[in-house]
Amino acid sequence: MQREQISVFDIFKIGIGPSSSHTLGPWRAAQQFIQTLSDQHILGQVVQVKILLYGSLAKTGKGHGTDIAILLGLSGDDPVTFDVDRIDNKIADINNQHRLNLGGSQPVGFVKDEDMIFLFNESLPFHPNAVTFQAFLNTGRAVSETFYSIGGGFVVKEGESKSAKAEVDLPFPIDKANDLLHWCIKTGLKVSDVVMENELAWRSEKETRDGILNIFRVIHECIYKGCHTKGNLPGGLNVARRADKLNKKLLSGAAYTDYPSWIKAIREGGNGFKYTLDWVSCFALAVNEENASFGRVVTAPTNGAAGVVPAVLQYLIVFCDGFSEDKIIRFICTASEIGSIFKKGATLSAAMGGCQAEIGVSSAMAAAALTECLGGSQRQVLMAAEIAMEHHLGLTCDPIGGLVQIPCIERNTMGAIKAITASQLALQTNPDNAKVSLDAVVKTMWQTALDMNSKYKETSDGGLAVNIPLSLPEC
Repeated sequence: MQREQISVFDIFKIGIGPSSSHTLGPWRAAQQFIQTLSDQHILGQVVQVKILLYGSLAKTGKGHGTDIAILLGLSGDDPVTFDVDRIDNKIADINNQHRLNLGGSQPVGFVKDEDMIFLFNESLPFHPNAVTFQAFLNTGRAVSETFYSIGGGFVVKEGESKSAKAEVDLPFPIDKANDLLHWCIKTGLKVSDVVMENELAWRSEKETRDGILNIFRVIHECIYKGCHTKGNLPGGLNVARRADKLNKKLLSGAAYTDYPSWIKAIREGGNGFKYTLDWVSCFALAVNEENASFGRVVTAPTNGAAGVVPAVLQYLIVFCDGFSEDKIIRFICTASEIGSIFKKGATLSAAMGGCQAEIGVSSAMAAAALTECLGGSQRQVLMAAEIAMEHHLGLTCDPIGGLVQIPCIERNTMGAIKAITASQLALQTNPDNAKVSLDAVVKTMWQTALDMNSKYKETSDGGLAVNIPLSLPEC
């Protein structure tokens, strides 16, 4: 039986907001479908395509940009490199011209209202996030494939059980937190060292380090841009951006020209509790305001929860003297392993588990990573992750208007603060006295997910989504 092998770069993916499961996943699925047509040498025979969206993808797809992502994916564009400033114009051209250029090379007629079908009342059994692509050829033949976006940008094609990533012999195979602790105790390695040793099974240490630093580059560029962008978020709720105003208020006119000098200016502004708390919130707001605006972000482990890990990492950099390549790499490696354990034992999909699967997991990842970088033991690292998730259990996903804005953006600030608190608690506690293990919390989270009413699983059928009039501002 094949074990699920998850790399740092599976948990942390560069993409475009606002949702990993509703935007990045469907985008990747569309790319895979085009690749299938190309591999079978029939792309040039396609005369029509239809897209069927099921379950959560149908109910909140437009608010999450699923329709936009699929059209860009079918057009052959890549979420890692596509210019986010070109999204509106490209989608407008497709809709106005009623033409879709499949894979960038095969033009077909396309009328969105007729060829993209939202099946609001139908759901496929494997996963609520399902999309079927149909291609009709000039020979009269039709080709159809169904994909499931299972959270965090991970995509599974119906009928395929194996991962697209080649299975390798990992020196430290890990399915549960107890496996990770076993290897740490046996070898004496830190959590991040165990992760790095496993990554060597796929690529060289330099490639891994360079890749992680590239992830960090996108993260800090996203934070910086979000802290310097004004206006309202798209989607119709007229939610005002707050990171820019908060950034200006906290800096009180301090001069800076780039990210490093900005860090210096923040440090020179103080380190009191309220000041630090405001900055952590500002960092998280910045990322998720960019995410809500179809900006470039990093799944951590999802887009809806993309601000938690970056905000806590930025806290480490600014307020804990963590601005070094080694600490940044250790932070991201540790966070990725915790995210991997949750994916294997539960889910990263809000459509399957509610927001505990997104904000809860991201808070656990950030808590563990911060604890590692502040000198915590391996047991304290796992304890921090457990504490953070324990206090997110049962968290629902009820986005107003199907948009990743209310309560999602503020919820990232809460997840970041809980992560820092969890880390501090773990660092001040003897983990030998802990009553709850990380594995027990993962198991509990999955059981809670199975018991949770579907209307609280990213459908906008319950909670705030049905109790707050769309005309009200975010509070």
